[in-house]
Amino acid sequence: MKLCSFTKDGTSSYGLVTEAGIVDLGKRFDAPTLRDFLATGDMAAAAGLASEPADFAFDEVAHDPVIPNPDKIICVGLNYHAHIEETGREETPNPVLFARFAGSQIGHDQPLVKPLESDRFDYEGEVAVIIGKEGRRISEADALDHVAGYACYNDGSVRDWQKHTHQFMPGKTFAGTGGFGPWMTTADEIPDPAAMRLQTRLNGETVQDTTLDLLVASIPRLIAYCSTILPLLPGDVIVSGTPGGVGARRNPPLFMKDGDVCEVEVSGVGILRNPVVAES
Repeated sequence: MKLCSFTKDGTSSYGLVTEAGIVDLGKRFDAPTLRDFLATGDMAAAAGLASEPADFAFDEVAHDPVIPNPDKIICVGLNYHAHIEETGREETPNPVLFARFAGSQIGHDQPLVKPLESDRFDYEGEVAVIIGKEGRRISEADALDHVAGYACYNDGSVRDWQKHTHQFMPGKTFAGTGGFGPWMTTADEIPDPAAMRLQTRLNGETVQDTTLDLLVASIPRLIAYCSTILPLLPGDVIVSGTPGGVGARRNPPLFMKDGDVCEVEVSGVGILRNPVVAES
């Protein structure tokens, strides 16, 4: 099952994505957002609507971030060996975490915004893990039971601002830099997340290509670690890290610019596509 968030004629909602389009779940369930639906909704009942006529064609709505209003977005840095090597860093015994704010996110087909302040706007294709069941101090063995689904993520990074201090956050949460979509594929369709393949393409050229079995900290490990710090809630997002091949570490560097198109594809999930625009 694929679930998305969208806006149509000024009204925000969420829906079930089918071959025919989008079945609007927001008008069928007593939950105002997809985050609320994950907490209280009937997933089986939603799946049963797959044969319903679509309310909208997929391309006639404005796509919002999959979860527009998460309680928290926890991003993971340096979580592939190839990315650690290209940055010259050392592997740490525990995950490297930083926060991204919900207001920095955009949906599928919405523009990634290269800010006025920098020409060092970099792509980072990643897999987002969306939590479906609340938990604290979740064991690795039970971790996947708490996952609602997976989505594509582009952790667009403003590299010079990222290096202002030892903290990553300034370069990681500029407005309009976090692509999240096009939908969430539910966990029942991804029995082994380690088997997923992640690819990033810039203007059609593959610039990142990996499988999730190469993560330093696996998805169960990330869920266990993050839930030790504070409870994970339905709709929370863990962005699991980017592989090697980022633009800042290429020779010459390859940064996103006005007019580019960046795609993040995750096998079994879908393709997130965003044009790049320079802030004016």
